[in-house]
Amino acid sequence: MRSTRYPRHALLSLALICALSACGEKPAGNAAPADAPAAAPAVTDAARLPSGWQHVVGEDVPAMKNLSPVLPVTVTSDDGARVTVTDTDRIIAGGDDVIAVIESLGMGAQVYAAPLRSATEAGRKAPKQFLFNRTTGVEGVLSLEGSLFLGNSLRRHTDLSNKLRGAGQAAVVIDDLQPAPDKVRKVAAALGVAEAGEALAMHVQAQLDAAAKVAAAQSRTPRVIHLSATGAGGAPTVAGADSASGKLITLAGGLNIGTEAGVANYSALSNEGVVAAAPEVILVTEHDLELFGGEAGLWRAYPTLKQTPAGAANRVWVMPDVQLKAASVGSGAGALALANALAALPRP
Repeated sequence: MRSTRYPRHALLSLALICALSACGEKPAGNAAPADAPAAAPAVTDAARLPSGWQHVVGEDVPAMKNLSPVLPVTVTSDDGARVTVTDTDRIIAGGDDVIAVIESLGMGAQVYAAPLRSATEAGRKAPKQFLFNRTTGVEGVLSLEGSLFLGNSLRRHTDLSNKLRGAGQAAVVIDDLQPAPDKVRKVAAALGVAEAGEALAMHVQAQLDAAAKVAAAQSRTPRVIHLSATGAGGAPTVAGADSASGKLITLAGGLNIGTEAGVANYSALSNEGVVAAAPEVILVTEHDLELFGGEAGLWRAYPTLKQTPAGAANRVWVMPDVQLKAASVGSGAGALALANALAALPRP
């Protein structure tokens, strides 16, 4: 096992995020159904990775603490609505991308309700867990008794947010398809700390630019496949062109297999397709590796992976979810770590 960590890319003098305190037990009345998947355990420890696998982690994820929010604040939600936020003490968050930004602002303890199987610490510690999907009803969200709903999908959360506003609940949607720096700015603005959000966003953009510069200096484009444990009715999937990871792989100097194969978002790819794609690097996130059931589960999900150049070389790289799978505050650090790792690959 190799653990690869890269030097800090210090561009701003930002304080490290404070440790988050436990948020208490999850009330049964507002939890997901008993047969719903349990929240994931702590993310994979690099020391426990299989022999030969590599932990690719960007260490310089920008963060702040001890901020003084200015509320009330009025912002424009990505669904076009003007929303006045007066209270951020009990945030109902739509996804890990939003939660990661909240954590980076030192407000992780204010995440009051989060999706099941969250990959973020604040999401796992949220007092209430909820199954957020396209059919989530307004009554269920209102029953969580939050003070602010921060959705992360125009597709899933626009109608819900309109209904929540009609019931008197502040609701802001942050489009998950937009660039990470813009998302950071918008989440911070909704929490009344726009200036801090601008500083974080500038840091992330500088890291993305640095990653692109590393990639541009390379003479080859390694073939990369990002595998997810979910995305097609619970079946294993491959990240496509419109996914956050697909865009990050391209920025970092890799050829994303899902983009080449024409898959949308996260979609299934046949075992034959995996072999034909001939990836040189297999990417999986820490949380998805847990969901796969570790090394054996990953090979079982895609048996033909071992017939590819990456499989034959046992070249599996594991990255934090919020540095690969979500466009968020960790995207810049993740892109820079991945770009350096790709640049260091041995020549074929």
